[in-house]
Amino acid sequence: MKPDFRTISSLAAVTLVLTAPVWGRTWTDKQGRKIEATLVDSNDSEVTLQLDTNNKIVKLPLARLSTEDLEFLGKSATDAPEKGPIPPKKEIAPQPGPAAEGNGINFTAPWPQSVRFDADPQIQTVTEDKEAKRFIYESANYRFVCNVRLSQSVVKGFAVMFESTYNYCRALPLAISGGAKTDGKYLILLFETKEEYVQAGGPPTSAGVYMPAKNTVMVPLTSLGVRPVGSGYMLDRDRTNGTLVHELTHQLTPGPYYSPGSMGWFSEGLAEYVTATPYRAGLFKVKSNFDDIVAYATGYGKDDTRGRALGDKISAPALKDFMLMSYGNFTGPRANFNYGFGLILTTYFLHLDGEGDAARAKKFLQALRDGKRGQQAIDVLLDGRSYEEMEEAISKGWKRKRVEIEFGDSSMSEADEEPEEDEE
Repeated sequence: MKPDFRTISSLAAVTLVLTAPVWGRTWTDKQGRKIEATLVDSNDSEVTLQLDTNNKIVKLPLARLSTEDLEFLGKSATDAPEKGPIPPKKEIAPQPGPAAEGNGINFTAPWPQSVRFDADPQIQTVTEDKEAKRFIYESANYRFVCNVRLSQSVVKGFAVMFESTYNYCRALPLAISGGAKTDGKYLILLFETKEEYVQAGGPPTSAGVYMPAKNTVMVPLTSLGVRPVGSGYMLDRDRTNGTLVHELTHQLTPGPYYSPGSMGWFSEGLAEYVTATPYRAGLFKVKSNFDDIVAYATGYGKDDTRGRALGDKISAPALKDFMLMSYGNFTGPRANFNYGFGLILTTYFLHLDGEGDAARAKKFLQALRDGKRGQQAIDVLLDGRSYEEMEEAISKGWKRKRVEIEFGDSSMSEADEEPEEDEE
């Protein structure tokens, strides 16, 4: 069901959380030829893209890209050799969280009941340069750079939120072991105003963004419940900080989870899942998060200030179409619905499928890590079930939770099912 936005303020609340990594864009080669494509991965020699027109995966040498594209990837022309072997893809090993296994791959730990951060966040003030408008603060795992001075109470509030989200993502037995650090820290850029955020490259309609090419989260303070008080700023603890939690989850999500077949419905559904989990002052209440997730997906959340507002009678596209949708379409005109329904599907596979132990979801994520993409990866999740059988199971599972889902007919052709890799 299309959401019935009750007030202009409610619409603003929904739109505020509508954030997406900047993956899709126009790419240009040195001859001026252009393609619309989504960034899947990049290394020191090539970039991997998913074409928006047919979902096909292509790999292009950095040497063929325009200067603008290289700058987007955080590289220069000297980083793009004309010839030479392509180095193997390396995943940067993160520091394991408290529930993670020794190698950072956590699939076997029990589902957390709650995740509390009550340790020393190791806050340091690195730089406070008023003339340069550069203020740098650090916690145990994060460096946040702001263009305005933040009070110690605001710095501590952010540091605790950052570290709590880090611990929560690591504690989930979904092997959320991604994220690349810059000089030993995850990088976050904060801006005093929305205008400054947009000038720095933030999408004008977003409340925050994860820039995968630079492994950086960017958020304006206006999205974070930070309000001016006198000559300083104060953190409004009654305001939700879902935007920041959503983007921090993206920053920690492993690269394979952004592969075709997962990118969109699961990559955004996972970030929404973490966002919808109740959080306050260093505590994520995971055990009791299901009702909050339902309230967030179907309405405006329990606090009535955010949510996707899909309603409790949902008319959804065919499951096959939704799972294989290109990311450009996912973040298109129906983005609010897609984010909300991505959360619905992700929650089903984490808590309602099979024995409710996320067993198939974990096998799906392992398949992505093993290099399976698109339909091949989804086949692992379906586990011998057809899309029609899966739709029926999802509808029955959610009906027991008083959410009715009606799937439409598939419009996808056979040629759209499994995008092939181009080894060019």
